[in-house]
Amino acid sequence: MGEATVPLIGELNRFLGIHEPEFVAATNGTFKLGIEFADWGEIGNRHFHGFGDYGADIAGLPVHQHWLRLAREGQVPALGDFAMAEVLASQDRFVPHEALSGEAAQFRHAFHFDAALYAAYLRRLAEGMGVTRIEGRIKNVALDAQSGHVRALQLDGDRRVEGDVFLDCTGFASLLLGQAQGVGFEDWSQWLPCDRAAAVPCARAGRFTPFTSSSAKEAGWQWRIPLQNRTGNGHVYSSAHISDDEAVAQLLAGLDGEALAEPRLLRFTPGRRSRFWEGNVIAIGLAAGFLEPLESTAIQLIQTGVTRLVEFLPGKVPDPALAAEYNRQTALEYERIRDFIIAHYCRTRRTEPLWRQVAAMDLPGTLRAKLDAWEACGRVPMYDLESHQEPSWVAILLGQGVLPRAVNPRTHLLPEGDLRALLDQRRTTLARAAERLPDHATFIARTCAAKPAPAA
Repeated sequence: MGEATVPLIGELNRFLGIHEPEFVAATNGTFKLGIEFADWGEIGNRHFHGFGDYGADIAGLPVHQHWLRLAREGQVPALGDFAMAEVLASQDRFVPHEALSGEAAQFRHAFHFDAALYAAYLRRLAEGMGVTRIEGRIKNVALDAQSGHVRALQLDGDRRVEGDVFLDCTGFASLLLGQAQGVGFEDWSQWLPCDRAAAVPCARAGRFTPFTSSSAKEAGWQWRIPLQNRTGNGHVYSSAHISDDEAVAQLLAGLDGEALAEPRLLRFTPGRRSRFWEGNVIAIGLAAGFLEPLESTAIQLIQTGVTRLVEFLPGKVPDPALAAEYNRQTALEYERIRDFIIAHYCRTRRTEPLWRQVAAMDLPGTLRAKLDAWEACGRVPMYDLESHQEPSWVAILLGQGVLPRAVNPRTHLLPEGDLRALLDQRRTTLARAAERLPDHATFIARTCAAKPAPAA
């Protein structure tokens, strides 16, 4: 299955000493500069959420605010012309930002890869560092009679694994946190009605893009993730608005190339556990919660969960105060991402039943405050533990045509002619830098091409 990521994974790779070209080659990987959205907001609309910003502030204000001023006064270049990630993506070009300098280096990248190959790669890395792997199916969870903590896992074959602390990585089942510890689940379906996904790989065809594609459909959206050897595809949808058979048919009709397997169906409930750490059990990944993959945050939540755990578990004995802080921070992270995903849906002008539903729904208070501030003056308040900063919100809101009622009057302190000249210079600098760079396919062929599979 193709998996898309966010730039935070680069920090993990560097911490683990992973050599990027080797890792990309081993996982049939490609590079990701952001996400292109098609038909979100309204049919025919296209916009891009890139990994970067729109350049340094001008006269103490973000570039998008000056852009809003000029857009009100006449013709203006696309805002994406001032974001290097989008400039590169529009031409299917790629180099890492370290290869550039100045304004042209103001972006980051992430990856697409084969999830199974990535798991195997990390397993080899961990075992090479001395990690012992015990494989088996959990038959029973033994609890301490007094504390209620997990003391051991009973595996098939009468094997018993004891421990001081247990990470629950058992997926949606949440065998340790949800079942053994009885921690409940907060259902967010009221805001995120998509509850199904169908996934299928296809032969590589069409553009070899350095970005993920997301195309809105009548009852959900379809992803496209390019790998070196194939393309990963999926359809995330609401079962209340389309049948599984219809959703699969839409998915298959939208493929670039021939399907390479039968579509796999996944059912899920969006939301999170009411706590992530209970006693001596900490849930990571799907055992902790699930948000649809619209912004590729699944691996990010695993990575930040483990990073936070290292900080709040300095020894073998869990401290309740540290567990409480872990739960507070993790809950906020999930809620901030939830709000960002809802923002993709809630200001739509599409008229199909699903889209009418999400346009009319009551929003979480934190998201409503953000959107109110944006619509008032073109600023997005940033709260504690935000995963997506203001440029990301700007890309989604402006991309879907959600315009503020007014612009900051301080944008008028700079004469219009001077402002246009400054922006034109930036735009030209980025365009000229991009023209000199290789396309995505050429960069991969030169630096990190996957080795052909051995003959059978």
